[in-house]
Formats: sequence, C-alpha cells, structure tokens
Amino acid sequence: MTDDRPMQIGELAERTGLSIRTLRHYDEIGLLRPSARTDGGFRLYTADDESRLLLIRRMKPLGYSLEQMGELLAVVDGLEARPDDADLRARFADIRDEALQRREDLRRKVAAADEFVAQLEAR
Repeated sequence: MTDDRPMQIGELAERTGLSIRTLRHYDEIGLLRPSARTDGGFRLYTADDESRLLLIRRMKPLGYSLEQMGELLAVVDGLEARPDDADLRARFADIRDEALQRREDLRRKVAAADEFVAQLEAR
C-alpha cells in the first residue's frame, strides 16, 4: 500500500486476489476483522490488515484449517504484545517447524506432479 488511506473491502479483495465473500467470512469467524467501519457500516481495512490477510492466504496452500489459522494468528498477536513470553515463543517454534514440514510435503507433491506431466508429454 502506498499510503495510509484505509481501503474498503472491494479494494482489499482486488489487491489480495481473494473474494469479497471470503473476506466477509473471515470477518464473521474473527480471522480478519476490519480496523474500522464507515458511518454507513462499510468495512475499512489498513495496510496492517492487508499484511495479516496475506499471511492467511499464504497458509492456505500448506493445508491449514481456518481454526489452525486462527490459532497461529493468536500466537503471532501474542508475541507482538509479549515478545519475551517463553510459552508463546515455544509454540511459535512448533508452528514454524510444522510449516517447514508441510512445505516439504508440498514440494514432494509438486515433484511428483512434475514427473507425471513429463511422462504425459513424453507420449
């Protein structure tokens, strides 16, 4: 985002490649709440909200459920508020290790898909 101007939901959806419906759902379940609302009730999002949404979007290919995403975000939020909390730091390390494992599993699946496509192209 090039300025500090709040965005309405349509602009945020366009910038992140997610649907308005998805953003509304994330608001309903508490995964991503808008930072403010207009007098008319329209959702307003900030650059920080956009960053949080991009973090959520990056969890999706690794197979995290919405519940797991919420738990991870709670740990991230907790560490921002209490960076010296040993329990939160340990939980964050566990989450990071799990994300690395999920990434490796995904890499193996992509390699297998590449081999399959190569076999098809060789025919």
